[in-house]
Amino acid sequence: MKYDFTTVIDRTGMDAIAIDGIRPAPSGMAPGGPKDGFDVIPMWIADMNFATCPTIPQAVIRRAQHPLYGYFAPTDDYYDGIIRWQEQRNGVTGLTREHIGYENGVLGGVISALNVLCSRGDKVLVHSPTYIGFTNSLTNNGYRMVHSPLVLDGDNVWRMDFEDMEKKMVDEHIHAAIFCSPHNPCGRVWERWEIERFMELCKKHGVYVISDEIWSDIILEGHRHIPTQSVSEDARTRTVALYAPSKTFNLAGLVGSYHIVYDPWLRERMDKESSLCHYNEMNVLSMHALIGAYQPEGHAWVDELRQVLTQNVDYAYSYITSHFQGVELSRPQGTYMLFLDCTGWCREHGRTIDQLLQAGWDVGVAWQDGRLFRGPCHIRMNLALPLSRVQEAMERLSKYVFCP
Repeated sequence: MKYDFTTVIDRTGMDAIAIDGIRPAPSGMAPGGPKDGFDVIPMWIADMNFATCPTIPQAVIRRAQHPLYGYFAPTDDYYDGIIRWQEQRNGVTGLTREHIGYENGVLGGVISALNVLCSRGDKVLVHSPTYIGFTNSLTNNGYRMVHSPLVLDGDNVWRMDFEDMEKKMVDEHIHAAIFCSPHNPCGRVWERWEIERFMELCKKHGVYVISDEIWSDIILEGHRHIPTQSVSEDARTRTVALYAPSKTFNLAGLVGSYHIVYDPWLRERMDKESSLCHYNEMNVLSMHALIGAYQPEGHAWVDELRQVLTQNVDYAYSYITSHFQGVELSRPQGTYMLFLDCTGWCREHGRTIDQLLQAGWDVGVAWQDGRLFRGPCHIRMNLALPLSRVQEAMERLSKYVFCP
């Protein structure tokens, strides 16, 4: 491989919640550090422990070397980079700069879209398990969530329950739905027929769709992302799609997402709503980071990343299903997250999910409580680390946690 996905990088003191946030509340965001003799393997916060594509720091440093950072406007290179990226990665055609709008973050874009499409207090359809960011942002802004549970089919693949969704669209008077594609935390990469059927339901019942596609570049080998807006002309105009380079290239600390909206009526109101707080403004360094990311070298870097993550997922899935009896797991198709159902293991061993979580943290496996995502006895686990760290985590779990 051309790029380095094997070096273990020390992030201590480098503004990483994944490491520096491991302190008990209220000063920290985690249960606390491991017991003596164990270092931290960060597998909770959804960022990556790989050095980003070299063209990104090169672009940021090149711009930062100029000593003036005054007011600016997005450049042609910014818009052209997004258009080329979407065309080459996702087969998107007909995208122009007028369809693209800036967002400080995907969740801010979700709320701006809901404020256009709904009234405060309205019910919004979401799938469960549910990304905690949706839960917090919708609740904080006065929207009520209606959950339609995903179900595991006979092949242990997460599927939408179309009958349940349609019933709730009608009974709960739904005007907007949030669609997570690929799905976090389940790692599902939706097939075209699934998205088509979902969007047909939304058309039938007049439901607008906010499609969070921030994970759309992180697709494991053998799968392909289908943009929600691409499945029909109605889907193209009914959907607000949200993207960012942040998950793909580990740029969340730089801030910078974007929406794609084709319908002029919806786009004008979305742009207006996003501007009202007067804080939804692009950062000049984040603009250059995106330009640096969406280069030919960025494509090559992402292709290698997908190979690395596929290898990590294959290893972890095989290890867990063969060593941790009672833990259920659907193999993810995208993202770098696992969602472990520990119900059977906890029942068999007379342990609570809190005890299980703490046992992992005690030996440095910093994983995440799945109840935050509406998984009643679940754990979310980040695999975006060098394979050696994933292997070490599995060995610790086998020796100290999932043991008789």
